[in-house]
Amino acid sequence: MNSNPHKTAGHRRPTRVLAASLALTATTLGVVGCDRAAAGTLEGSHLQLPVSGGTAVVDTDSLAVTAHTSGGRQLVLSDGAAGGLGKPGPVTQTADGARWSYPDKGLQVTASSERGRLRIKLRSDRDGSVDWPVTGTDRAASAVQVPRGEGLDIPVRDAFWNAAPEKGGLAGSTVDMGEALSLPLWGYSMGGAGGKSGVSYLTPTDLGTSLRFASAGGRLRTTAQHAFDAGEGTRDYEVSFALTDGNPVAPAADYRSYLAQHGRLGSLRKKIRQNPATEKLLGAFHAYVWGEARTAPGVEALKKLGVDRMWLGYDSGPDPMKGPAVRAAKKAGYLVGPYDTFANGQDPEKADSPTSVWPDRVYPDFCIRKADGTPQPGFGKRGCYLSSRAFEKAEPAKHYLADRTRTMVANGADSYFLDVDATGELFRDHGKGHEMTKAGDRASRLARMVRLSKNLVLGSEGAQAWANKVLAYNHGSGTPVDDGLWALERDKKTWGGYAPEKAPGAFFKPVRLPARMATAMYDPKYRAPLYETALHGSLVNVERWELSYQKLPAQKTTRALLAMLYNTPLNFVLDGPTLQKDGPQLAALQKFFSPLHRAAGTQQLTSFRWLTADRSVQRTVFGKGALTVTANFGSKAHGGLPGGCVDAELATDRQPRRLCPAQLNG
Repeated sequence: MNSNPHKTAGHRRPTRVLAASLALTATTLGVVGCDRAAAGTLEGSHLQLPVSGGTAVVDTDSLAVTAHTSGGRQLVLSDGAAGGLGKPGPVTQTADGARWSYPDKGLQVTASSERGRLRIKLRSDRDGSVDWPVTGTDRAASAVQVPRGEGLDIPVRDAFWNAAPEKGGLAGSTVDMGEALSLPLWGYSMGGAGGKSGVSYLTPTDLGTSLRFASAGGRLRTTAQHAFDAGEGTRDYEVSFALTDGNPVAPAADYRSYLAQHGRLGSLRKKIRQNPATEKLLGAFHAYVWGEARTAPGVEALKKLGVDRMWLGYDSGPDPMKGPAVRAAKKAGYLVGPYDTFANGQDPEKADSPTSVWPDRVYPDFCIRKADGTPQPGFGKRGCYLSSRAFEKAEPAKHYLADRTRTMVANGADSYFLDVDATGELFRDHGKGHEMTKAGDRASRLARMVRLSKNLVLGSEGAQAWANKVLAYNHGSGTPVDDGLWALERDKKTWGGYAPEKAPGAFFKPVRLPARMATAMYDPKYRAPLYETALHGSLVNVERWELSYQKLPAQKTTRALLAMLYNTPLNFVLDGPTLQKDGPQLAALQKFFSPLHRAAGTQQLTSFRWLTADRSVQRTVFGKGALTVTANFGSKAHGGLPGGCVDAELATDRQPRRLCPAQLNG
């Protein structure tokens, strides 16, 4: 990969050939030349271990980590653990590295070289915490990569991000790696006279791990903290370090390699073979339908506009999608499925949603219980969160979930959107008979999603990497949500509420984001396709379901360009009037997107780079040149591509296809 803005395609070498050569860095990152574990050398307190691209050096006194690259650079990968670790015990060399301890902290440490990465594992014999690694301290650090939603690449000296969270920045904030980030990683790019390089940090033990941001001298630094907790089962902590070429998506490419090496990377092609209906996701935009749009005539009207692929979802309220409309959707080549959640339970006499009503004594017996025995309040303090462990224990005899699903798809639906299950909000349950840790919650959710995915095209909310093998699509991880969004959504006067029933303002009322929020979420100069680099070709990623294309008029052009650049669908909300008003625009956008996604939706994103110094012109490549996309987010033309437009070129194209979304915006 090459993100040097001056190395553009000034010569006329075919783009797809260039893409094929660039692809090698992403696919083999962290693997080349070091497939086997390798022993290190110990000089005093300095343990040297070979890694791809150089040598890592671990200071066994402090856990400081440096690296000597094969290009002759010395990099600081981590300062020593914050607060110190006490005097280390003796270091014992092993076949693949070394082990030692920090008796004062009750920590056992192993360090090894594995598949080109430095792997450090800590095990604690007591509850406590460690603040490490301490990253971004190298003076050459130029940008930090953070997988918030689709992903961000933030210059470490950027004033906006060095501000406090209430001003849109990150300084002083802490994020839960297992909940708030879409991938368990972060990374840095390093500039300087020695050329560009970088480092990837992977935390497979994301539960119990958080990442703290600080501004030191106007530069963003990050420190990971892991909580060792026997009750939560988090007494083990692991971090893998890999040297990269400094490309902004290199940490995600490293993680994709890690997933593949450990058998945890899914394949959309395989999912299509297992359930052929999944193929209808390729080329499809996504929409929740209301009123007339969820009737057979509404579906037929969409088809008459020339829309050849759609995923249509609907809520499970008093007027769900009927059989004739479902049949019309399937005839049109669309996927169709209900919204459901297994996470909420309420008193059946007072429940505000059919999805919160359960038979027998599921409510309140299945409520997650806190340590003090009180129920865990449900979303919006509605009822309680239900225990996935309780459901799993009851399912063989009671089949509550199977019966629920069977009822929901009795109209012939072939897809299913299961809210919450794949996202990072996990719970420890102290309820008698269904006790579970957060890891247990994750395992129980995964088990039921596996069952659902056997016969339905399954999607979930804000899907994290641990669910990528079982899901076909994901609503939410395309959005790098600013924390201020939640407060804005609670402001019903501005955002809209849940009335009228057939066109709720929360979904249909246009909103202008505050300037700082628009910058944090949609300024393209900060965006980087980390999620797509890691998981494109495994599942289809879409923005949050309440952030339809029409909801944010000021971001329409940017969001359309990002969708084409990342090869991800746009999402809409439709009722009768909006189908008539926005249908032609949707159809034009989908007509451009469909052949691109059909060709590349099952492919890996193999290259991302900026073509201009201001990052306004960006390029992606999928597969070995199967698709090349160039987006100009600026106001000036670049290489013949006007501002606000995108060019896309399939391997079989003689010339690029062009889309200028502003010409379609109403």
